[in-house]
Amino acid sequence: MILRTPQGDVSIINEPAYTFGSSDNVRSYPFEKNLDSESSPVSVHGVFLNEDPIAVFGATGGASGVHEHSALFLNGRLYLAVANSVVCLVLQPFDFKWALRVDTATCFGVHFHKPTGSLISHGELEITRFTESGEIVWQSSGRDIFTGSLVLGEESVAVTDFNGDQYRFRYSDGRYDV
Repeated sequence: MILRTPQGDVSIINEPAYTFGSSDNVRSYPFEKNLDSESSPVSVHGVFLNEDPIAVFGATGGASGVHEHSALFLNGRLYLAVANSVVCLVLQPFDFKWALRVDTATCFGVHFHKPTGSLISHGELEITRFTESGEIVWQSSGRDIFTGSLVLGEESVAVTDFNGDQYRFRYSDGRYDV
């Protein structure tokens, strides 16, 4: 995944063989953070700026791959989905801001709804609205896992669960209609 930003091109890659604290990794990163330091991470994602490695993050929970919604650049910050969390960082000068667990299992992606200023994570079990400072505004779940696509509508976030049930979570409070 590549994002074009004012600071340059940001690349996000899967690093499944990366071991935190080891000197035997294929690549080294100036900053590394295992969000669940007591456990081996299930997902590890590396961040590059203009082809230079700058940070690597890992977490437990469900496995997350890298795809078009794995990261979002907004107001000078990068928001990255890794396993069950979202991390926030500034690229230049590098500054790790925070990590937020947004789902019990896996965060499939990070989205932004410009008209309402809503940062939304599409989780396997929860849809979460959070702030730029890393605080949860609301978190809502459904009857089953959210395996369908997520669509940012005018007034709500639309998502489909494993059974085909459709939900519309309001941006204001996370309440939904099925």
